[in-house]
Amino acid sequence: MKKKGVKERIIDAASALFYYDGYNQTGINKIIEEAGVAKASMYQHFRSKEDIAVAYLQRRHIYWMGLLEEAVATQPEGKEKLIASFDFLNSWLVEVGFRGCGFQNIITDIPAEHQKIKDQVRLHKNELHQWVKDQIATFETSSEKVLDLSNQILVLIEGAIMLSQIQQDAWPIGTAKKNCEQLLT
Repeated sequence: MKKKGVKERIIDAASALFYYDGYNQTGINKIIEEAGVAKASMYQHFRSKEDIAVAYLQRRHIYWMGLLEEAVATQPEGKEKLIASFDFLNSWLVEVGFRGCGFQNIITDIPAEHQKIKDQVRLHKNELHQWVKDQIATFETSSEKVLDLSNQILVLIEGAIMLSQIQQDAWPIGTAKKNCEQLLT
């Protein structure tokens, strides 16, 4: 097996640290130590901790959206995929010990001036919102209704993830799923 390059090792180390320990609680020296790289090597690939966080979020977005797509792949487009997405959220949150959404976590943990991170979080949430809209558009023709319904379902998804993290329990996902089913009838 080929050994990972310096950049990949840095992103791997930072990903675990940012997700489980938090952005502010993770220093550059800890990332360097966990990645097993020299400080000079790290700075050849990333100018700042913020740049490492952006790379982490880009990778996390691809990974998480892939998990979602894979989890609902057997369902027909539309309502069934939307409802199945809550089953995915339930199993994913249990798997990560109710640690929650890496995007929600980091946005609450960064200083106001970290615009590149904010932009990456917004991009992820906008793409998730678009995924929800695409599912709704398979059965709803009014663009106004697609937007309204997708807004409601996105709030259910995001709120359920956050409340599950706070409660350390899956009941918010189950409740959100029931609400989604009601919205879709």
